[in-house]
Amino acid sequence: MSGSKLSDASSFRSNNGRPDDHPLGLTVHSLPTPQEAVAGAARRTVMGRWKMLAVMLTCAAPVIASYFTYYVVRPQGRGNFGELIDPQRPLPDQAVMSIDGKPGNLRALKGQWLLVSAAGGACDAICQKHLYLQRQLRETLGKEKDRVDWVWLVTDDAPISEALRPALKGATVLRVGELQLSQWLSPAVGHLLQEHLYVVDPMGNWMMRFPAGLDLEGASKAKRDMDRLLRASASWDEAGR
Repeated sequence: MSGSKLSDASSFRSNNGRPDDHPLGLTVHSLPTPQEAVAGAARRTVMGRWKMLAVMLTCAAPVIASYFTYYVVRPQGRGNFGELIDPQRPLPDQAVMSIDGKPGNLRALKGQWLLVSAAGGACDAICQKHLYLQRQLRETLGKEKDRVDWVWLVTDDAPISEALRPALKGATVLRVGELQLSQWLSPAVGHLLQEHLYVVDPMGNWMMRFPAGLDLEGASKAKRDMDRLLRASASWDEAGR
């Protein structure tokens, strides 16, 4: 009997005389209450939305900064030749037709800076002068010219003279009704739609109108405005749609 007791005791001790086995320690974690679980889920949802907003703001920051620089942070003594449109007017969802008879939509013009004129297909002297100035303004922009398209919006069904067509090389020419167009573009008080050139940004917003009766001297001032706009948008705008 004594031998069995010694055997039993030795099974619980190691060589150094200490017990080999210890009771297991258990830690009991309480489960969250339903209210705590709901609150935790709500916090995670809010945090996720804040993170998404931060990503969106990061992506939009260059655009916001460039417009803030152009419209708000204006050096003393610097003025615009063109009239800024406030609020800006986005391109409407308006059907158009090319001079070759192909249907399209005005919103397809988004993605480039636009220098726009509007006139009937007969294209009187003012219309022809605008087409010339549009082409020349774009060419004088140098390496930045590929970021700008010049557009003639034909406001009636009158045929375009064959003699005029060679001068339209490089232009975007679309037919759109004057009534529909007037819901987007508008002239200064006391003037007609066809008396101005209009500037549209790559996001499709009409944002500037040059004065009526634009001449070569005025065109040089208009170029300075275009240069400023292109510099201000250089961080986010690229050539081509």
